[in-house]
Amino acid sequence: MANEEQNEDYNKRKETSTIAKFSGIAFQMVAIIGIFSFAGYKIDQAANHQVKWVTATLSLIGVFISLYVVIKSIKS
Repeated sequence: MANEEQNEDYNKRKETSTIAKFSGIAFQMVAIIGIFSFAGYKIDQAANHQVKWVTATLSLIGVFISLYVVIKSIKS
């Protein structure tokens, strides 16, 4: 009986840990993409570009970096 309760507690803690890990990864992705997009926006604004190519480029770089971070996090 005690072993069953311990197993349930362990499974709940493991599930909570997994949820927290993947939530953290999602926030990291949002932060990385957001920072790169904001930097691109500010550069385009300062340079007074008509076409926001720096924003688009840095946003895309942010997506690739965030994907790299996600893959690296999942492997470990």
